[in-house]
Amino acid sequence: MTEKTSRTAGDEAGRGSGPAAGTGAPVILSNEPGSFAWGVLAKRHPALIQQVRDAFPYGRRQHVALDALLDEIINGVVEPLVASAHDHGQWSDWRREHLGRSWFDTPFLWAESYFYRRLLGAIEYFGSGPWQGVDPFAPFKRAELRGAAVDEELRALDALADAPADERATALLHASLWGNRADLGFRVSAGESASGDAADALVADDSTVLWQLLPVGAGSTVAVVADNAGRELIPDLILIDHLLEHRHAEQVVLHIKPYPYYVSDAMTSDVVDCLHRLTRAPGEAGRIGGRLWEAMATGRLDVRTHSFFCAPLPYEEMPEDLRKEFEAVTLTILKGDLNYCRLVGDRMWDATAPFADLTGNFPGAVAALRTLKSDVIVGLEQGTLEALERSGAAWRTSGTHALIQVRR
Repeated sequence: MTEKTSRTAGDEAGRGSGPAAGTGAPVILSNEPGSFAWGVLAKRHPALIQQVRDAFPYGRRQHVALDALLDEIINGVVEPLVASAHDHGQWSDWRREHLGRSWFDTPFLWAESYFYRRLLGAIEYFGSGPWQGVDPFAPFKRAELRGAAVDEELRALDALADAPADERATALLHASLWGNRADLGFRVSAGESASGDAADALVADDSTVLWQLLPVGAGSTVAVVADNAGRELIPDLILIDHLLEHRHAEQVVLHIKPYPYYVSDAMTSDVVDCLHRLTRAPGEAGRIGGRLWEAMATGRLDVRTHSFFCAPLPYEEMPEDLRKEFEAVTLTILKGDLNYCRLVGDRMWDATAPFADLTGNFPGAVAALRTLKSDVIVGLEQGTLEALERSGAAWRTSGTHALIQVRR
């Protein structure tokens, strides 16, 4: 971790009953000025509140509530949801001990999750009035989908269509990994390798193990837990098409968020928007969109959601019904930074701590595909870590590096 990232006392670090319990690896807080976590609460969230204000013509009531939320974060303490909120009891169960503390003194994962829930409350997303169910982040997501960069990335699929299956698999896996990195996209095309900047930026690469777990024709079921909508979800869907079309999986279950979360996280409406974007595209992209549309109709692609995907908790605390879902599949692929932090625990781990040890509580085989955008990292080779630290770059948080880690 960077030296400026905050640390908690050992009692916070020992919470839970899974592999994180009793390790002494402190939970990340946001109370150290200049740290990544501090910057999110002190700078990113206020800026996001302003962006949401600018995106919709909210009424006076919403503006007053947004003002109050902003003041609470910067100057006050964490307040509970109103007693009439539909999920008041659930959030009370999810660490009621954090209520009454400064936002900056609560665990970062919890504080950031609670911020988005409170933001939705302020704009009356869960209310019964005219703003019920209106995604405050929809304008940002849809503008990205309409952008020329998406056209260019989808056109690049045409060059990949006739590539050997292994080259295509590598390209699509890397495209899903890098998500919204427009300079990478689907750039590994026929006749090219996965070398160069993209490969050099991988701090860990277990992709060989991933494909070994999904042999062709084995009748596998794969769960994909999505991260962002838009330019990340499109490559995820294209990778899913490859898994189905080339028989690495007989069924893929795509897990998404039940309501708006972390600005760009994918919901059902975002899946629909991306499928429309694909089906209306020319060439290979349109063919992929058509196959995915058909896969939805036949059940080979199943979209599901669960309230736990918006919980401020690590995966080791997932409810039994969701645990059974992941137990039933051949491999679960977790996309993105937030899922990674929830998988291993949002803690100040030694970066060389074994990935397999810290994911032992996850039911079944699991793969993490993640572009690095927060301090949490495990499973690195010592030499890799030393080289990264010598570089002087903000490699943990800048999105310039990524990883593919797999536990059988």
